[in-house]
Amino acid sequence: MEISGYLAAVLIGVSLGLIGGGGSILTVPVFVYLLHVHPLLATTYSLFVVGSCSLVGSVRSYYKRLIDFQVVLYFGLPSLLSVFIVRRFVLPMIPDHLFTVGELVVDKGVFLMVLFALLMLAAATSMIQSGTKPPAPGIPKERKSGLLIQGLLVGAVTGLLGAGGGFLIIPSLVLISRLPMKIAVGSSLTIMAISSFFGFFSTLSHYTINWSQLLLFTAIAVLGIFVGTAFSDKIPGQSLKKGFGWFVLAIGLFILVRELFFFS
Repeated sequence: MEISGYLAAVLIGVSLGLIGGGGSILTVPVFVYLLHVHPLLATTYSLFVVGSCSLVGSVRSYYKRLIDFQVVLYFGLPSLLSVFIVRRFVLPMIPDHLFTVGELVVDKGVFLMVLFALLMLAAATSMIQSGTKPPAPGIPKERKSGLLIQGLLVGAVTGLLGAGGGFLIIPSLVLISRLPMKIAVGSSLTIMAISSFFGFFSTLSHYTINWSQLLLFTAIAVLGIFVGTAFSDKIPGQSLKKGFGWFVLAIGLFILVRELFFFS
């Protein structure tokens, strides 16, 4: 199973290299089900992996001048704030045991995985349907306030579930800021790198990290970034995103069924 987990790391990196998001949402399930890491610790590991991969993609985008730093500022700062609040205060407040329904015992780990599965289903739907509706014409007057609100929401998701939020950030930047897709991807990677690393290091002292496992997984995922980048100009991005959306949908359904019906 460990070999499968490290092979999945390649897929995570390839997805980030190809479409600038999506792959990070697989990181927590891979750590939990294939590498047998506790769900709460898996969200922490995921922040490091997502931050590292996003940083590599962000540097590449910087040299190609595909980052809007004003958007990064207005979106990234509130994202950092909500990541800190959620990791520092909200997560510790969730009790280890929530409730019991019949033979189903819902603890913090089950709660996080079910919540993560629901997020995966929402993300999959977004990726499958993306491009079916044209964006609204013009730039809204509330552009900056809209970015601030979106940053707070995405930061909360990042802090709670360890997902970088690229599947949420990119549509926001395209619709609210009217950014071209490639610049939205580059800006998204920069925001994900900042918020993920901030979430990881701000609560690092609360966890015992298996650095050898985490660094190996991260290195493999980063290699996947270069593979994905190499193919990014050869594969239609929209077709790839929809195909990956169906894959994420299947994984999300698997997690829901496993956590709610195959409990111990």
